Amino acid sequence: MQLHLAPMEGVVNARMRALLTAIGGIDRCITEFVRITDQLLPARVFHRLCPELEHGCKTPSGTPVYIQLLGGEPGPMAENAARAASLGAIGIDTNFGCPAKCVNRHRGGSVLLDEPELLYQIIKSMRSAVPASIPVTAKIRLGFNDDSKLIDIVSAINEAGANGLTIHARTKSDGYKPPAHWHQLAKLHDVNRIPLVANGEVWSPDDYQACKQQSGCSDVMLGRGLLARPDLALAIKTQSLGKKYHRDEWANIFLLVEALFNDSVASCAPRHVGGPIKQWLGYLRREYPQAQQLFDKIKRLNSAADIASAIHEHRDYHLIVAA
Repeated sequence: MQLHLAPMEGVVNARMRALLTAIGGIDRCITEFVRITDQLLPARVFHRLCPELEHGCKTPSGTPVYIQLLGGEPGPMAENAARAASLGAIGIDTNFGCPAKCVNRHRGGSVLLDEPELLYQIIKSMRSAVPASIPVTAKIRLGFNDDSKLIDIVSAINEAGANGLTIHARTKSDGYKPPAHWHQLAKLHDVNRIPLVANGEVWSPDDYQACKQQSGCSDVMLGRGLLARPDLALAIKTQSLGKKYHRDEWANIFLLVEALFNDSVASCAPRHVGGPIKQWLGYLRREYPQAQQLFDKIKRLNSAADIASAIHEHRDYHLIVAA
């Protein structure tokens, strides 16, 4: 079983990867996408999105991090894949799943799913440009407007020499609306010869088991579910071994939230200090009512001092008085 942390743009950056992988259960992370147009990007771009390059492309707890590229031209994608490899990338992922209109308008992300031959050329060029020891993987959706080309897409990625494939079990048109159509992946095992990872709507260990049964995939990528419940990967792995698992209490999760805020104070511009913690609490409140309470206290606060005061008050009440 492999459990991967989804590369959620604007959410899962290096600080979040460090916090989540420290809990355990995550086998691989992927960076936010490096946008490739027609230029060979300087090293600083790769280091900005993947500071783990300075540490063997691993998080502080030792979880491998792949660098994700997004673009629609085989040549530049290959050149930048080679640049990433030369900087120390241990794996390179390719984004063919992003549904954002601004990305699709510029021939990136899921719009390319309508062109399986182009997907083949992009992966083939990248695979030829980097050493065989460095995996080249891809992430897709079921299709753009529908899933009519799914078999052709998967075949093209396989034939191009990719080393792995993650499928978000919805089309671009589906967006993020439930359900995820896990059963669509089951029909791909006859044509797919590389590791296949299912993605979409896994919020609990029970969801994981349902996804595994319907898709035939034991490997899963976790996104919003892991942000809402940071110990989800660990829970899935523990329960899959037939062991009991007691979910993490808010007191432990709060320490991570507080660490995120402290890191933001140290690394973000003053006007952006509250952004990361508000964003994460927006996910956590699905699973923890205390997260909703803290979110309500800070959602209109902007200064670091005011937010810190609210956090301290929350800690004193929930973690001391409540205890």
